[in-house]
Amino acid sequence: MADDDTQSTLAKITGLAVAGAVAWLASKAVDRVWQTAVGHKPPKPEDDADDIKIGEVVAAAAITSAAVTLARVFATRGTKKFAQRVDKNRRLPR
Repeated sequence: MADDDTQSTLAKITGLAVAGAVAWLASKAVDRVWQTAVGHKPPKPEDDADDIKIGEVVAAAAITSAAVTLARVFATRGTKKFAQRVDKNRRLPR
């Protein structure tokens, strides 16, 4: 098994890129679903505070962070498995 010390630099960079991209996609998906369900985009920090209900802020934060975290976990696990296969194939005698 490849651990953090033996994992290639390319695998680490790929893992970071994939996790970032998946987190961004999950956030955009939550925005789209929220807008469809509620009729407007979820509240953002830069929105005018007078127009936002605290319940919406809490719900949007919880849903978005849960979706992003789950997406990053699955992306990181998938990338780690991919890196292990690549490292294993690099060590095979030819």
